[in-house]
Amino acid sequence: MSVKAFKLVCAVEREMLMGDKNYINIECIECCGKNLYIGTNDCFIYHFMLDEKVSTAGKITFAATKQLHKYLGLKKPVSELKAASALTRLLVLCDNTITLVNMINLEPVPTGARIKGAVTFTLNENPVSGDPFCVEVCIISVKRRTIQMFMVFEDRVQIVKEVFTPEQPCAVAVDGYYLCLALTTQYIILNYNTGVSQDLFPYCSDEKRPIVKRIGRQEFLLAGPGGLGMFATVDGISQRAPVHWSENVIGAALCFPYVVALDDEFITVHSMLDQQQKQTLPFKEGHILQDFEGKVIVATNKGVYILVPLPLEKQIQDLLASHRVEEALVLAKGARRNIPKEKFQVMYKRILQQAGFIQFAQLQFLEAKELFR
Repeated sequence: MSVKAFKLVCAVEREMLMGDKNYINIECIECCGKNLYIGTNDCFIYHFMLDEKVSTAGKITFAATKQLHKYLGLKKPVSELKAASALTRLLVLCDNTITLVNMINLEPVPTGARIKGAVTFTLNENPVSGDPFCVEVCIISVKRRTIQMFMVFEDRVQIVKEVFTPEQPCAVAVDGYYLCLALTTQYIILNYNTGVSQDLFPYCSDEKRPIVKRIGRQEFLLAGPGGLGMFATVDGISQRAPVHWSENVIGAALCFPYVVALDDEFITVHSMLDQQQKQTLPFKEGHILQDFEGKVIVATNKGVYILVPLPLEKQIQDLLASHRVEEALVLAKGARRNIPKEKFQVMYKRILQQAGFIQFAQLQFLEAKELFR
């Protein structure tokens, strides 16, 4: 049975990006606060400001205002964008080179600082350096079976570590000193400081696109065999039951308490609290799904959309209205970390009371008695 957890809202329509130029495709996106950046296949970066508007009826829409666009001077697609807001820098991967550009005017830094030989890269969201004016960047190098760690400052880059892997890496996520890697045939956790590695489970990267995503301190979400979304800690164990995805998941994102997945036809929403599938949204030709500071964004080649979460209280009330008491109570308990303590206690008491009356009306007197207590 479904829950309405998210609404899909258009943020950037194709006309705003490409007008009548059909050959332009969206390759990557980055969102930082109200700033939305889009990288295209014809080597442009577009910068939009996103304004969220709420109507009197509570309907949310987004107005995107184009700030500027910048040609990077190559005949190659912009393959990845990452914002380092503390440095007001955007890290841009194009033609195996990461360039630092100013977040506001998209001009390259005057020193010309760059990282060469990168296949893909990610930022360490749990940095080990302790320097607020530096971001830690991990790249999969064009050198075979090599990962490199860099410290990136406002106008310079510095290599910190080079690590060799047992097989060719194809995807990576970082937490502190821990790398979660998708290799050719398996996922592993590797401590780049000590060199100690831990095998997780087998996976064939030739058959499917691997997914490796940091979802919290020392925890990752991975696309496992048999269409399972698997959780793994840096100790190589799973503290949560897996979620059942389709076999051909392209991307995954987290918006607590939900895991959102994208395949070639649908966006699916699973609860991390009971692992059940809660919502399915038809979505054709999607190829990007990412979360940015709690904002979940999906994109096709031509447009960008935002998955707007419905308030948890509204979701709980909808479940109670459908007499789905267990699910409502599980979601209410899970909402504790998103709601201030005093407000949560008032809300939770009211929900227990409502749930008690529903059980009472269904002649489940013992259950009702416990809830009323």
